[in-house]
Amino acid sequence: MTENLVQVESAEHFKNLLSKDLDRVALLNFWTPWAEPCKTMNHVVAELAKRYPAALVLQIEAESLSDIAESFDIEAVPSFLILRGHTLLSRISGADAKSLTVAMEKHAASPPYKPQSQTSLPPAAPSNSIPPSGATESAETQEQLETRLIGLMNQSQVVLFMKGTPDAPRCGFSRKIVGVLNEQNVAFSHFDILTDESVRQGLKKLNDWPTFPQLIVKGAFVGGLDIVKEMVDNGELKEILA
Repeated sequence: MTENLVQVESAEHFKNLLSKDLDRVALLNFWTPWAEPCKTMNHVVAELAKRYPAALVLQIEAESLSDIAESFDIEAVPSFLILRGHTLLSRISGADAKSLTVAMEKHAASPPYKPQSQTSLPPAAPSNSIPPSGATESAETQEQLETRLIGLMNQSQVVLFMKGTPDAPRCGFSRKIVGVLNEQNVAFSHFDILTDESVRQGLKKLNDWPTFPQLIVKGAFVGGLDIVKEMVDNGELKEILA
C-alpha cells in the first residue's frame, strides 16, 4: 500500500486527514466488503494512488462509517468523490473505472484551479438516474407516473424495490432483505430504484415510506427491512403470502 492510500478509521480521522492540506486533491472511495464491484474498484483505486502520489486517496467503508457516507449523500457503493479542500470536483457512482480514471487525470494531474462550475460542499446527491424508456421525467405527468408505479407493484405477487439487484445489491439493507427472502424461500421479482429517479421518488410518496428497500405483496406495500424481519419472526409474512 502506498503512503497516500489511507484506510479511514473514524470521522475524526477523516476530518484530520482532509484538513492537513486544503490544496491537495483527495479521492474518496466509498466501498463495502460484501459488494463484488467494490473489490474490483479497490484495485483500480490502488493503481490510481500509485499513479498520482501527490493525491490523497481515502478508503471509506460506507456502512461502518455511515456518518461520513451520509454527509456526502452516498446511497450506493461503490461511489467516488474527488475533492480539493472543501470543493467537490467530481462524483462517480458505480464501478465505472474509465470515468474515475479520466476524472483523476483531469483533476490530480493538473495544478489547483477553481472554475466557476465547481460546487461547494456539501455535495449534491448523485445524478446517475436513467429516465424511463420512452419518456423523460419532465414529460411524465403525476397521473402517468402513478399508473406506472401501480403496474410495477403488481408485476408479480412479491416485488422488491431495492438498490441494485439480488445478485449485486448496492446497499446493506437491500442485501439483508434479499437474504431474508431467500431464507424463507420467497419467490420475488425486483426493481432497481437506482435506475429510475421518478420511480424512486414516486414510491416514497405513494407508499408514504422514505427509504428503500420496499417490499410489495399482492400490490400492497408491506414495509422495509425491519418490518419484514419482524413479520418473519411472528409468522405474519407466511400468512400474507398464503
